[in-house]
Amino acid sequence: MQEGGLAFYTTQELVSELLGRKTFLGLVLHSEKELKQPDWSGEQVFQLHLNQNLNREEAGRLLDTVAAYLDS
Repeated sequence: MQEGGLAFYTTQELVSELLGRKTFLGLVLHSEKELKQPDWSGEQVFQLHLNQNLNREEAGRLLDTVAAYLDS
């Protein structure tokens, strides 16, 4: 990926760049639709991506931890 403004890349390009890094240990959760306004309302559909550095069980535990943090 070239240096410069991230605004010129699509969400999928940015997700692919992150997931392709050997040092990336985590997951990417993003809105299925490109959000063009700062606030959103109603029901939203999200996509979850993870790479080979994190299996589904580990991703589930990570999401549980984030949810618990948000609830506190």
